[in-house]
Amino acid sequence: MAHELEHKALAQYLDSQNLKHTKQRDVILAVFLEAKGHITGEDLYRRVRAKHKNIGQTTVYRTMKLLCDAGLATEHNFNDGATRYEIKHEHHDHLVCVRCGKIIEFQCEKIEEAQKIVAQDYRFLILRHRHELYGHCENCRER
Repeated sequence: MAHELEHKALAQYLDSQNLKHTKQRDVILAVFLEAKGHITGEDLYRRVRAKHKNIGQTTVYRTMKLLCDAGLATEHNFNDGATRYEIKHEHHDHLVCVRCGKIIEFQCEKIEEAQKIVAQDYRFLILRHRHELYGHCENCRER
């Protein structure tokens, strides 16, 4: 089975929370894992419905919340009104084009180090963070 580790992780999480393991949750996880990059909840719902007409929008959104809680997905809101999800992997930050909506992932050790220094200077313990930069991508600037 493709993505066997993720399906096992979901099963373990459901067991630990005394939640039911359903075929619908497996289907939604499989469709989500096939998606590349950041997928909106609406796009995910359309893809799920194309394969399984009996799965409703509420089930998709609830399952995505569950996948986030289980550590399999990350939810993002890039100030455009759409909730996007991505497979949880190594920490990274985002460049978001406000014209076309393109999202570029990046990692920068200088930013990570600067955040640690700022936190130390203010005697602050960082539990998590999001770093999003908004602007115009190269293609939109050339238009």
